[in-house]
Amino acid sequence: MELQRVTLLGLGEAGSAMARDLLDAGVQVHAYDPNPDRRVEGVVYGQDEANAVQGAQIIFSVNWSRVSLDVARRVGSTLQSGQVYAELNTSSPDKKTAVADVLGSAALVADVALMSPVPGKGIRTPMLISGPGAARYAELLGPLGGPLTVLDGPVGLAASRKLARSVFFKGLAAAVGEALEAAALMGPAAEAALKDDIAQTLIEADAKTVERLQEGSRLHAVRREEEMAAAAEMLRALHLEPLMAEATRAWLARLAEESAKRP
Repeated sequence: MELQRVTLLGLGEAGSAMARDLLDAGVQVHAYDPNPDRRVEGVVYGQDEANAVQGAQIIFSVNWSRVSLDVARRVGSTLQSGQVYAELNTSSPDKKTAVADVLGSAALVADVALMSPVPGKGIRTPMLISGPGAARYAELLGPLGGPLTVLDGPVGLAASRKLARSVFFKGLAAAVGEALEAAALMGPAAEAALKDDIAQTLIEADAKTVERLQEGSRLHAVRREEEMAAAAEMLRALHLEPLMAEATRAWLARLAEESAKRP
């Protein structure tokens, strides 16, 4: 089945990039965005969401998690059997499930998790897809060349995989940021040295690094908790709130408590 017509609900940074790629691929693109300044040449604009989704093979909901339920409610009565409603917003699994519940059997719902930033990749951004609309979504979008991974599971599964990764990746960014903020307060030499150390550590990381981080933390939780308490104390002395240092200390304290309870 060839992809001929789509609708984008939301033309922000991600939606606009996807719209341009779809147009370049010869797909007819309809859209609705409440901001009248968001315009992409070649896109046909609906007067509202319900009007925009009519006749689309795939409806991409790509706006904000906080409005995703309201958007689904506004289009639900307009959808027809066989249309794929792709929920691309970064939401919790429960929110994605709630969107599917709102739509009911009106359309094939696909939980789509974008696994890297859209700018620069557009419609070819790596995606995880789950839910009743996943296979049809991949069938229609796959020929455009994007790396699509269909997961055998319900709406919410793709979101859970993405958000578990987000805990790691965004947490890593926050830890690096807080460490470099502290080093910068110690002076340019300290900041440069730490930046080089972090970069080299990442370069040397391999598959075994994950296991070492996980098991090492469990084995040495008590000592490492004290280390992070000292780090938090240092950051406070530098007049920097130790958000990540304290969170890490609390996590290690939990590991130490769990370990102490084991026979």
